[in-house]
Amino acid sequence: MITLVKLDPQGNEKIRYQGELVQRLSQGIIIKAIWTWPALDLGYTRFEPQDCFTEYFYADRWFNIFEIASSDGKRKGWYCNVAEPATIFDDRIEQVDLFLDVWVNTAGKPLVLDEDEFAAATTLSERQRAGAQQGLQTLLHLIQTRQHVFANLATN
Repeated sequence: MITLVKLDPQGNEKIRYQGELVQRLSQGIIIKAIWTWPALDLGYTRFEPQDCFTEYFYADRWFNIFEIASSDGKRKGWYCNVAEPATIFDDRIEQVDLFLDVWVNTAGKPLVLDEDEFAAATTLSERQRAGAQQGLQTLLHLIQTRQHVFANLATN
C-alpha cells in the first residue's frame, strides 16, 4: 500500500488516503485507490462509493491525473489536479495542490475548474503560479492532442 498526502500551498496536510501500487515509472508512480467517502455530486460528475481511481503522479510535471471508473468498470472521465511535482517515497506520495483542476469527460472535453480560487489565492509564490500555469497548459495540450492517458479518446 502507498499513502497519498495532499498538501496545501503552505505544506499543511489537507487529505490522506491509501492506494495500491500499480507501477513505478522513471519519473512517477501509478496507484489505484477506491473512493471510500460518501457520494459527492460535483455537477459535472458524481463520485460514488467504490469508484476506482487510477492515479498518475509525476516527479517532473506540475499535475496529476486520476482516471475514474465506476465500480462496474465503466469510465466516468479524468480528474486532473494542477499541483507541484510529486515527492515520491517508497511508502508515500506527497503533493502540493495549487487550486486549479481540470475535469475531462469521456468525449475528451476539458472543463477548467477553480480559476477564481487560483486567481484569488494570496498564498501562492510566483514559482507556484508559474508552475501551475505551465502545468495547466501542458494538461490541455495532452488532452487536445490525445496523448498519454488521453490517447484512446475518440476525435471529434
